[in-house]
Amino acid sequence: MSGVIRTDLAMEARELHPELAGVEEENFVRDGVQVSRISITTPEAAEKLGKRMGLYITIDAPELPLKPTGLTDAVSRELARQIVTLMGDAAPDAPVLVAGLGNRAVTPDSLGPRVADAIYVTRHIKQYMAEAVPETVREVSALAPGVLGVTGVETREIIYGVVEHTKPAFIIAVDSLASRRAARISTTIQLTDTGISPGAGIGNIRSGLNEESLGVPVIAIGVPLVVYAGTIARDTISLIADETGRHEEEEGLKDLADRMIREHIGELIVTPKEIDALVSDMTKIVSDGINRALLGMDYVGVRTLIA
Repeated sequence: MSGVIRTDLAMEARELHPELAGVEEENFVRDGVQVSRISITTPEAAEKLGKRMGLYITIDAPELPLKPTGLTDAVSRELARQIVTLMGDAAPDAPVLVAGLGNRAVTPDSLGPRVADAIYVTRHIKQYMAEAVPETVREVSALAPGVLGVTGVETREIIYGVVEHTKPAFIIAVDSLASRRAARISTTIQLTDTGISPGAGIGNIRSGLNEESLGVPVIAIGVPLVVYAGTIARDTISLIADETGRHEEEEGLKDLADRMIREHIGELIVTPKEIDALVSDMTKIVSDGINRALLGMDYVGVRTLIA
């Protein structure tokens, strides 16, 4: 559709509507990491932004690709803090299921399955080797359910079946997202208590994963790893208009760009050439943050046992 800006980030949707009522926003910096907390409080604001009502937390570290000393660890620790915040008053030993969404065979969509592989799972240890870990260690399980085109089964159906048997107190779902700015690829992490739609980042939205559909709270964690070509074209035209002062032609050129992409290319999704390395780096950051949040004081001991 002409003129549509595609993004999965609540922060970017808010940037497009900065004066919109029904949105509460808080921003701060901690240990060199920028954190934005956006609460969508009214149905009208949710509809305008294209997001569900709830809390969206964005962790932003623009220098992350440069790998400055300590920043990777700072981002993981901030992610852990925010996960604990979203867990609220859940008991320290409440069981958790981590679901890594996406297609392992498609690099920018493989973040979820890779993160699931790196989670320190303890459910089997608690059941069969309880004496090997402290009583305070919570039960953690993880799975990568694959995608409909490979399994023939909807992601929600697979996760629902696992939930029925394992009875987690809540779910952490990890997936790739789409941003409207290439600079946010692999530098931003979004968390939300509203759940997630698998495949949203690559325009292949499936059945939603949320408390309503699964019966337990869902914390969604996403990392933007792709940008729509149409978004890049529109941003480029805006930059040219700003530099040349020819704003009277801006909307017409954007419409032409939208038409060309729609008729000759389709919904082209763009990702950096070094996406393999970026996904690998973000897998470590996200999995480390989840492990820290779920295991708390027992993190080091469990890591030693499992690693």
